[in-house]
Amino acid sequence: MTRDDFGTERVSRIRLHLAPPVMLAQLIQALYNIVDSFFVGRYSDAGLTALSIIYPLQLLMIALAVGTGVGINTAIAHYLGLRDKPRAEEVAGTAAPLGLALWALFAVVCFLILPGYARMSTDSEEVVREVIVYGRIVCVGSVGLFTESVWTKVLQAEGDMKTPMLAQILGAVTNIVLDPILIFGLFGVPVLGIAGAAIATVAGQIAAALLVMRRGFRPSPALRRYPALAGRIYRLGIPNILMQSAYTFYILGLNLILATFSDQAVTALGLYYKWQTFFFIPLGALQTCMVPIVSFNYAAQRLDRCRETLKVSLLWGLALMFLGLLCFEFLPGPMLRLFSRDALVISIGSYGFRWIGLSFLPQVTSLIFPVFFQAVGYAGKSSLLTILRTVVLFVPLGWALSLLGLHAFWLTYPITEVVTSLVGFGFYRQFLRREGALPAGGK
Repeated sequence: MTRDDFGTERVSRIRLHLAPPVMLAQLIQALYNIVDSFFVGRYSDAGLTALSIIYPLQLLMIALAVGTGVGINTAIAHYLGLRDKPRAEEVAGTAAPLGLALWALFAVVCFLILPGYARMSTDSEEVVREVIVYGRIVCVGSVGLFTESVWTKVLQAEGDMKTPMLAQILGAVTNIVLDPILIFGLFGVPVLGIAGAAIATVAGQIAAALLVMRRGFRPSPALRRYPALAGRIYRLGIPNILMQSAYTFYILGLNLILATFSDQAVTALGLYYKWQTFFFIPLGALQTCMVPIVSFNYAAQRLDRCRETLKVSLLWGLALMFLGLLCFEFLPGPMLRLFSRDALVISIGSYGFRWIGLSFLPQVTSLIFPVFFQAVGYAGKSSLLTILRTVVLFVPLGWALSLLGLHAFWLTYPITEVVTSLVGFGFYRQFLRREGALPAGGK
């Protein structure tokens, strides 16, 4: 499939070509996150709690890397839609320098703040030590994550979904194989505990980066071109960075709220975020595939195809998340017991999982609308939806409901997603009126 097919081929067929490789790769990525927690949970309960605490920082790292990649992806798709291949190549050439610069900045900052961050999240000195050990390794060693993320978006913008898929599979397999060897000290390797899990994660990221580098690397443009190119990339990428970064801060905020109840409540929330990746990472793949199609057709003034792409994305997302709803409603106990034998973790998590599961269907629209607005250049609407969901609603609402008790806290999820979705629908109608696709006051 070529770039021109984005403007002529049936949207559902484009999806069937683009989405499955990305979904497979992301599902495998989710699997290795699950395996990581499984082995760490078998090693120590403190290590499992440490993974829950470090998770927001890992999300921030991913937000910077993937958000920059999304900006690159969208800019390339835009220029290809305008038939300006030289400018698209210039954008692609900025990927490696921007990725390396972000990695260096993130590594230094995280190395310095980790002790204070750990002590803010728990009173247990054992958990603090585990957070610092794991966090410093994955943050300083994150060069593979940053470079793989930006090169992957270059390839996806050009219609190459196979290479990123293979890279994700290679990274996941590397991590899964190394996890038990390094954590438990198999085959003569020293027992490294949670440090082994961190090393396995970094090794998987570097392996994936080396594979996509073969096809994703482009010569860097002239230095004088960087301000204009980087400006365009981040105008397009900042909504995604904000959306992903907001996850970091709202999960950190929710962790701090739950810490007032118990470490087991924090662990239960962390296990939810491990399991939800099986459904939300494929949903993220739908978002990834939607961006170049919508951006290409919007630049080509094909609003009808933009609307069709959104419709297909929502329908596929609802089907996917319905499966998630069934799992969280009917299988919370087995899902929790896979990682923890702590009766309190299982009790808290089982109750919470069922309430969170009710948020899955409205979450489809609350997550896909910001990506659609980003792809058509309406960055303000995209950012507003993200801020509403993660800043205005999640943490303040979670804190207010927590005053009524831990059981009430879990209502935060369905309420937040329903409100965000309703506002997203309102913004979409405004967009259609502005584009002349819906009469003022029309239905």
